[in-house]
Amino acid sequence: MKNFVILLSSAVFLASCKNGLPFIGKKKHEKSDVTGWNYNDKNMGGYQVAKSKDQATGPGLVFVQGGTFTMGQTEEDVMGDWNNIPRRVTVPSFYMDRTEVANVHYREYIHWLDRIFPVEDDPNNKKIMDAALPDTLVWRSELSYNEPLEEYYFRHPGFNDYPVVGVSWRQAYDFCLWRSDRVNEGIMMQKGYIAKQGIQGQQQENNFTTKSYLLGLYQAQPGKPGKGNKLTNAQGAPRNVTMEDGILQPDYRLPFEAEWEYAAYGLINQNPRPSTKEGKRGEELQGNKQVYPWTHNMNSSGLRDTKHGSWQGQFLANFKRGSGDNMGVAGGLNDRAVYTAPVKSFYPNGFGIYNMAGNVSEWVSDVYRPLTGLDADDVSPYRGNKYMKLYKNANGEAEIDSMGRVKMEAVTDAESKSRRNYQRGNVINFLDGDSTSQASYGYGITTLVSDKSRVYKGGSWNDRAYWLSPGTRRYLEEDQSSSTIGFRCAMDRMGSPEGNKRKTGNFWRSKKQKR
Repeated sequence: MKNFVILLSSAVFLASCKNGLPFIGKKKHEKSDVTGWNYNDKNMGGYQVAKSKDQATGPGLVFVQGGTFTMGQTEEDVMGDWNNIPRRVTVPSFYMDRTEVANVHYREYIHWLDRIFPVEDDPNNKKIMDAALPDTLVWRSELSYNEPLEEYYFRHPGFNDYPVVGVSWRQAYDFCLWRSDRVNEGIMMQKGYIAKQGIQGQQQENNFTTKSYLLGLYQAQPGKPGKGNKLTNAQGAPRNVTMEDGILQPDYRLPFEAEWEYAAYGLINQNPRPSTKEGKRGEELQGNKQVYPWTHNMNSSGLRDTKHGSWQGQFLANFKRGSGDNMGVAGGLNDRAVYTAPVKSFYPNGFGIYNMAGNVSEWVSDVYRPLTGLDADDVSPYRGNKYMKLYKNANGEAEIDSMGRVKMEAVTDAESKSRRNYQRGNVINFLDGDSTSQASYGYGITTLVSDKSRVYKGGSWNDRAYWLSPGTRRYLEEDQSSSTIGFRCAMDRMGSPEGNKRKTGNFWRSKKQKR
């Protein structure tokens, strides 16, 4: 009789499941607040939504919480350039490299190019290598002996951790593209979505780029996803990673000028960490208008350390103190470097970023114009936009070039003329001299400014203290390089501007929640 009751109860329960009641252990689907339809349910449209997640911090980066600050001139304009007029702007949160890109990092890039585009296999690959290699001749000077640096600085292991120099803006830009793809390829390999690549794992046009993978133009060798990493479509079949999965990182890029300047000041009250309390957030710290990138010692010249024991009195940056004095006297070297110094020299600023003053000046993304600061937007001010779109062939298909990159083409003025937010595809010259923004420059005749002039910031090992202030700015053509200019990368922040595990906006708790 007892067994009969158990069997009867089981039959009733199974019947109830057929009538639509939930079965114990069945996956509960999240519903759309807009339609009421289930997400990730093949029986209700199959719309797939990944669980919300914070953006991971990419290799080499630190989080820089954005905010408002006064961009531009801090000290007297001794150069008389009138090109950094103070102006209040807002910078969204972003990520910045902790250090300048070092020789060892750039050699990794050269190694990858040599592996994927070997010159011995195709003589045309020599153009690719030549376009990427730093110009070591930047060390030469007519009245100085610098031949050892020309020969050894980039390749000798003694200089592994020193900033790469002789890199043009264009080369720095290409490095950022390469780095973006290698980071995302590494993530995909580590999670098993694509197979790990050996020394000969990729060849020429079939090399991984994030965009070619997302567009289905890269033929990936499948990997073996581990438990918890498997991705399936609505029908349960394996599928490729998409940007909506939150697995891939945004692109690395050169920081725009306002970002770089904001990050250099390190305007955050870290004592020992930023406070979350309303009254102690230090949001007006920028009012002190410090001159250099370190937040302590703001009431003095700011170039020497005042409180770190044996370091007290030592310089806080690698720069030129005066004529003929690039490092001090033997037994008491004031900045411990005659030329560049290792990328983690000296103390980091409030955001944890090294050498934002001195060592090497750094390329930023912006095209140089003296008065862009007055013309640009209040949020994310930037000059240099040239809008691009996906190139499609006669069959309406996207294509990749000989390096495996997806082909892009410029947005035309005809495509832009009916828009409200921009009317031209190339807006580098926007608000640049006349009503139609068609200004031109007599490059090499009346000015050295052109559409290829790019801003660099921060001062270098061979600059006086004036150039160490983040507000100063200079420019050089994007295809030129120098022994005093290097670079670092940045990345956009997705999600809450306050950082991971933080929500955006004010969220009021219900009465049931503890206060």
